[in-house]
Amino acid sequence: MRDGVELSSDVWMPEAAGRYPVILIRTPYVKTDPMTAQAATYGRYFAEHGYAVVFQDVRGRGDSGGKFDFYFQEAADGYDSVEDLAGQPWSNGRVCMMGVSYLGAVQWLAAKERPPHLACIAPTSPSGRYQDELPRIGGAFMMMWAVNWLNETSGHVSQNPNSGATDWAKVFAHRPLLTMDEAFGRRMPLFRQFVEHDLLDDYWKRIQLGPADFAKIDLPVLATTGWFDGDQIGTFYYWQGMEARPGGAKDMFLTIGPWNHVESYIGGSEKQGDLALPKDSIIDNKAMHLAFFDRYLKQSTARFDQPRVRLFVSGKNIWRSFDSFPVPGTTERRLYLSSAGKANGLAGDGALGWEKPGELGRDAYLFDPKNPVTLNLAFGLFGSDRRETQVRKDVLVYTSPPMDKEIEVIGDVAIELYAASDAKDTDFTAAISDVGPDGKAILLGSRPVGIIRARYRGGPEARPTLLTPGKIERYRIELGAIGHAFLPGHRVRVEISSSAFPMFNPNQNTGNPIATDTEWKNAHQAIFHGGAQASALILPVFSEGGD
Repeated sequence: MRDGVELSSDVWMPEAAGRYPVILIRTPYVKTDPMTAQAATYGRYFAEHGYAVVFQDVRGRGDSGGKFDFYFQEAADGYDSVEDLAGQPWSNGRVCMMGVSYLGAVQWLAAKERPPHLACIAPTSPSGRYQDELPRIGGAFMMMWAVNWLNETSGHVSQNPNSGATDWAKVFAHRPLLTMDEAFGRRMPLFRQFVEHDLLDDYWKRIQLGPADFAKIDLPVLATTGWFDGDQIGTFYYWQGMEARPGGAKDMFLTIGPWNHVESYIGGSEKQGDLALPKDSIIDNKAMHLAFFDRYLKQSTARFDQPRVRLFVSGKNIWRSFDSFPVPGTTERRLYLSSAGKANGLAGDGALGWEKPGELGRDAYLFDPKNPVTLNLAFGLFGSDRRETQVRKDVLVYTSPPMDKEIEVIGDVAIELYAASDAKDTDFTAAISDVGPDGKAILLGSRPVGIIRARYRGGPEARPTLLTPGKIERYRIELGAIGHAFLPGHRVRVEISSSAFPMFNPNQNTGNPIATDTEWKNAHQAIFHGGAQASALILPVFSEGGD
């Protein structure tokens, strides 16, 4: 690197001597870990097809020198790595990058520096919208992710195996939040920096690409993500940034399947939680990448034979092709919340309907942050049956009548919520599920639970503003994009609550500074519907005819 630090790489090459195009994969998960890097599988596959494949430990990880510093190091190191590899005697001077998650985000960071020998990128599910994807969503801190991920990456080798005896309940109950790392048993400077930098400030803007960055990136891009993928948000952020650049984006392709984060890279499976999927929902992801590399890296073919946008719609289980995303032919429709004031739990009277209720109604519940709604980050969460959570009295449940005709939804889903609290600060959460004739409530969306932390309701760059107790406020809770058809006989269900533990730290409802708060307070919450405060689920409904 430009500062003299050496990064370690393993290289797979064709047996015959020669100069080859280079595929670069940069990982923080240690290049020899077969569960994360899949180095042997991918190295052998692409080497057999005429490529040199380089797996590299990023700075401060694995065998590489230096100190790991999250994404903040990766733009310069990515540039230097591309240019170093282009000059190797076995390289023909053309380099393309690939990889999932962190391995995808480093590609965009390198691309914004525009190394001369970077020919293309193939990012799968990269993070990219900081403070509303990582390490916060809607202002709520991703407590479980931060402790676990930073424990894995805060040194040259992962320390996660040593956390097997951890009393997680005790760790996650520790306050103040700022010293939770010590309660876990290991001081992690990045954890504390993430807690302290709660806005999209200069600390984060170092890695947040903007219009000027996208204007400089004139590269072929193969983007891949899933409807159940937590980093779907980043994929779409980069996609839309490239689409908005002067002259738009050319030679850019997007594939979206019914996949979670890992499956977006390996090609899928026949089941997503409790949602069954057909075999043709699984793709040969290596073959798709090979065809892209053959066209834009090796330049051995005249075209890349794939639609610009290809996506899978679960429910009706079909692939669709478009020229753009968001897709044309969608209309925003609203399913309005209503009840007679008793929407608490599945046994309640909460309903969803296409007609806006004329009269104002309300539902209420008690949010006790020491007894939060549980939401684990296990991969099996996505597409799972939510009924066990929906029986709680601090979860409001609103369900539509059975659909009399198919409703196909493609795009961003959100909740517009009118709510009040007797606390100075609190959280509101939302989730969407498809209720089949068997009663299962299948969780949909890349955000299993959307969330908004009230003091950050103005957005990640606005000054935090506390609530006036009892005052009705309007919130927008993003649920991510879905591609799903609610079939005849199925119902749409929305749940509203105030916590998703331990994914997010429960709001302590005090209004005190979050990093140092040690107090706890219950909050009495009210959700309004009808009239001028018509809370609603917002759906982008697709019609092939455009109407």
